[in-house]
Amino acid sequence: MKKILCLILVLLLLTACGKNDVESISKRFSDDVNNSNSYKILAKMKIISDEEEFNYNLDIMHLKDNYYKVILTNISNNHEQVILRNNDGVYVITPSLNKSFKFDSSWPNNSSQAYLLGSLLNDINNDKKVSLKEEKGIYIITSKVNYPNNEELVKEDIYFNNKMNITKVIVYDKENNEKIIVEFDKVDLKANLTENDFKLDDYINNPSANDIDKKCEGSNCDKTTSNILEDIIYPLYLPSDTFLTSSETINTDLGKRVILTFAGKKDFTIIEELATISDEFEVSPVFGDPILLNDTIGVIEDNSIRWTKGNISYYLTSNNLSSFEMATIASSMNEAKSVLGSK
Repeated sequence: MKKILCLILVLLLLTACGKNDVESISKRFSDDVNNSNSYKILAKMKIISDEEEFNYNLDIMHLKDNYYKVILTNISNNHEQVILRNNDGVYVITPSLNKSFKFDSSWPNNSSQAYLLGSLLNDINNDKKVSLKEEKGIYIITSKVNYPNNEELVKEDIYFNNKMNITKVIVYDKENNEKIIVEFDKVDLKANLTENDFKLDDYINNPSANDIDKKCEGSNCDKTTSNILEDIIYPLYLPSDTFLTSSETINTDLGKRVILTFAGKKDFTIIEELATISDEFEVSPVFGDPILLNDTIGVIEDNSIRWTKGNISYYLTSNNLSSFEMATIASSMNEAKSVLGSK
């Protein structure tokens, strides 16, 4: 009888130890993240916007507690941008322009980031209704997300293989459409990184402008990405009852500057001009946060958003657009030559 009871006890213990519920998987993930002094990740990210897809290669580094480097390379045009955080602040660097924005920001802790392990862990811990499902040996944790500048994104699926290693993250909108997909190719939780791996000086001393098409001659070659602003780019999305009311082109020392004015229910202004390459590494302080706009990283502040795409610098400002509306308008400017509105 005692042997039978002992056997039953052993079986119960083995069953309990082998159980994979949301608490045990979350704890395993938490232990992996918190016990890692530094990590390196190679991943691919897909952003789905309407019927378009934007694809990036990601090279990610993190050192406890506030050191981050995220190199995003747009696969379609090989355009590279870097989000860097060290003890001096948060930077968004565009090596091809020899420029950087410097933020007084709590990034990445102020929003969800589908490619950062700590951010994913925070999403799990902050959701009291986090759930788990298992599909053919793959474990999927579903949690809410926090994207202050994109109210459409509401939840994410975090995939783990049978060894409890993270493999994929899918972020969904309110209609359950996939909007962001991150696939983790390599995760090294013992990367042995140091503070020297997160120095801004690496970009100051080694500027790179190899992905800019310099269509210029003479002294302007070092300053502009092109000598002609060939087309006016219009947003394909406008808030309802908002319309283009004027388009003005003025000449500057570096070429043409276009000013588009929109009025109606939601007034705003867009300025377009040629992107310029700085002779010396240029750091511009801003009060805002980095924001990913489909195929480029921009800067979002209280009443404005600025970004560079296709060798053109854009600046959108408004007193009555929300952050989400500004980001939606900016993301819709994919070299469109016509403007759409609704009455």
